[in-house]
Amino acid sequence: MLSVIIITKNEEAHIAECIQSVQFADEIIVLDSGSTDQTCALAQQLGARVHHTTDWPGFGPQKNRALDLATHEWVLSIDADERVPLALAEEIQRVLAQPQAEAYTMARLSCFAGRWIRHSGWWPDRLVRLFKRQTGRFKEVRVHESVVVQGSIARLDGHLLHYPYDSLDTLINKTNQYSTAAALTLHEKGKRIGMLGIIGKACWTFIRIYLIRRGFLDGKAGFILAGVAASGSFFRYSKLWLLNKKTQWRPKPPTAL
Repeated sequence: MLSVIIITKNEEAHIAECIQSVQFADEIIVLDSGSTDQTCALAQQLGARVHHTTDWPGFGPQKNRALDLATHEWVLSIDADERVPLALAEEIQRVLAQPQAEAYTMARLSCFAGRWIRHSGWWPDRLVRLFKRQTGRFKEVRVHESVVVQGSIARLDGHLLHYPYDSLDTLINKTNQYSTAAALTLHEKGKRIGMLGIIGKACWTFIRIYLIRRGFLDGKAGFILAGVAASGSFFRYSKLWLLNKKTQWRPKPPTAL
């Protein structure tokens, strides 16, 4: 009745606990995009069906590939760094016994620097993750994918636990990667920006997260998150500006010094 889909690459630090948290499902599908660690072996040991791809089309297309591998009526999509706690697992099973909608949203509680983040725009971070296979599809986007549902959507009371960053380095690296994908998407849509726009968007991002979304209530971690988010905005739009200018990184030698 329920398929769980997980996309992975080098997630050996997370995949075992992730799969263990969804053992109530009828099948668990892992779609891997070239792991060089023990991700696939660990997933297979825990009973998951592991499939492989040789390319990386982006989060949305990759999750749709995983969705196409599912065989049951209902699908739960989770990431390797997420866990389904017992209360949510029990709620999902109760709901699927007598479903009242075609899809369900659930909140996601994330941690950073040793604390659960309840502000900064991180909570409740409600997402559609449980849906009928025939009525849901991920948006074909590189990053920040979401499920588009044909039908009614209800809410679950339980929440996922999310362990997104093992260190500040991990957050910075992901911010850099996501900013590249976002800049490419904006460039393909014909978006343009100037220097004042780049500065303005970075400053606004910090204000929105730290003040408007009350990141200051998350303590020093909230300040760091707001700063990194502002940096991510700066990176994203700087990369867009460079793409628009078709910047050549190795100019011609100067004729005179």
